[in-house]
This record gives sequence, C-alpha cells and structure tokens, in this order.
Amino acid sequence: MDNYSMFMPNYSIGGNVYDNISEICGLYGTTAVVIGGHKAMAAAKDALDAALSDSSISICDYVWYGGECSYNNAETTAQLSSVKNADMIFAVGGGKATDTAKLIADMLDKPVFAFPTIASNCSCCTSVSIIYTDEGVFIKPHFFSKPPVHSFINTEIIAQSPAKYLWAGMGDTYAKYYEATVSARGEICEHFTAFGVAASKMCVDPILQYGKSAMEAISNNKVTYEFSQVVLAICVTTGIVSIMLTKDLTPDYNSGLAHAVFYALTSIEEVEKNHLHGEVVAFGILLMLLVDKNLTEFEKIYRFNKSVKLPTRISDIGISRKQFEDIVDKIPDMSDIRHWPYRVTTDMILDAVDYLEKYNIN
Repeated sequence: MDNYSMFMPNYSIGGNVYDNISEICGLYGTTAVVIGGHKAMAAAKDALDAALSDSSISICDYVWYGGECSYNNAETTAQLSSVKNADMIFAVGGGKATDTAKLIADMLDKPVFAFPTIASNCSCCTSVSIIYTDEGVFIKPHFFSKPPVHSFINTEIIAQSPAKYLWAGMGDTYAKYYEATVSARGEICEHFTAFGVAASKMCVDPILQYGKSAMEAISNNKVTYEFSQVVLAICVTTGIVSIMLTKDLTPDYNSGLAHAVFYALTSIEEVEKNHLHGEVVAFGILLMLLVDKNLTEFEKIYRFNKSVKLPTRISDIGISRKQFEDIVDKIPDMSDIRHWPYRVTTDMILDAVDYLEKYNIN
C-alpha cells in the first residue's frame, strides 16, 4: 500500500462557538480577511466583531466573493491588497462563497476557516470547490489536499437564515448515501472508500428521522435537538464522507446520477437562477432510484420529499418535459457517472421521468 495522508474536518457547533475563534485561529496569525456573500457577512458581522473585540486577531476587510465560484472571481479577489496581506481567510456564507474562499486560500497558500451562515451543503468541512463559469454553468470539481482548518458552525445564526437553504441541504445530503452506495456496488474498496460508503448511511438516517422537525424549527428561528442533528448531517457528516470518497481526486464514488442530472440542468437559466443545488439533486435522486429499479427506497424518499415539499415533479423545478428532453443527452456523458456500475441511457432517464410524472402516493 502506498503511503498517504488524510486530513479530516475540525469543527465547533453551537450558539457560542465564535468565542473559540481566538484560541483556534490565533495560532495562524493576527489578521483575517472575511470573504463571503453580502447577506452572510451582514448576518455574521456583529457576532464576529463581538467575539474578536478583546482578541489579538483583527479583521482587516469584508470582501464580497463575486457571486459565483469561478476561477475568474477567485483570481480577481485574490489580487486585492487586503486579501493578499491578511494572515488568514475567514470564509463566511454558503457553499459558493465558501468554495470561492477555499480556492483563494489555496492560490495564496493561506489558512482558511469556515463560518457557515446557512446549512445547505458540506462546503465548510470538505476539501473540494465546485467550479462554475461566471454565468453559473458547472465546469468541474477542484480538489484540495485539506479542508478548512476549522469550521465554526453557529447554530443560532443558521437558525435565523431562510429555511429554504436547510430544505435544499437535506436533499443534497441524503443523495450522498444513495450515490455512494451505487457507485461502489459490487466492489472491494480501499479503506478510505469503504469508510466513506459506510459512513454515508449517516447522511440519510438523520435527515429522514429529524428533517421535518428541523424544518419546523428553522421556520420558527429556533435551535432544537432535531435541527442541530440535521445541521450536523448536512455540514459535517457529508463533508467527512466526501473527503473519504475523493481521496483519489475524482468524483467516482462521491457523486452519481442525481448530480449528473443537476449539472446538466444548470444549462437551463430557470434552474440555475431560481432553484437551489440540493433542491434539484433531490429531484435527481428520485430519477436515480427509478433508473436503479430501487422502488423501496424510491417510495421512502418520495414520501419524505412530499412531507417537506421537496420536488417530486419536473414542474417543481420550473421546467417542462420538453426542456428536460433538450438536455437529457448530456447526462449519460457526465463525469459523475463514468464509474456507475452500468451504462445509463437517455431512454432509462426519460422512462424514469414518465414514471415519476404519473406516480402519486399519499
């Protein structure tokens, strides 16, 4: 066996985790630049400033990430003097903002710390950035050797965020289990891959068990046990699984047909502009389970989606069957399913769409 190293996420979770910033980040310098989305930085600013008021760490600037995780936005932001001169980068916000900050930190060889303000994905705890064009069309995953040094998961801030992000995050999270297990089907896997596949069960179980209650909690801006369990599944468990499954720097085990559906659909403006990543992936999982002829799990996810109003029809993601037909040829050639245990055809996908459109269960 070749020598190799695995770097796993470190994190703090709770309502007062920003109190730990000085102790954890102080080892890396005295100045930080915040990179994130406008709303996210506004949501975190008071808590960050309060936590650092008596600290040796100072924030030298708050910088918008550019709106898309693109190479162009990362390169432009990396040239700002406040970014170049800071000892460390604080990535504040959701997936695209955190992914951009991670990319900038890698370009500049600086430590990056994550401060998620929404729970929509695992970007704060994983070692990959999903790269898009400036217009929002998917290009590829960009892998790093390490995740952020530490993630500060402030549940009080996340509980104040729009519920739609947690809602979509649940779809992206349970997808990890279904895609990983099918990708590895019938294989004797390396330790890291086998570990990731086994751990992926923790990406689906808490979502199905606590997801509906978590949505009720965030709709009332409350932190509850169920809410915290779902946040952990979305942000932490999925991040750990992703790291284990991408040790070879490929999406072979970390992605699958549901994500292939999503990335193909990003070429449709309605999907890219008006629908969230995990929302569309949740729709893709229903198609994936039908293509895989796994009707037991299909029914389970269909019932859950209905209970929390995740998509169960093409119309739920704002497009027509004709629009789906126009992009369906892209799906079988996506890198996400090059390692799939069987060849996926457009007919298989369209048959799944037809089945789903007619299906209904109370």
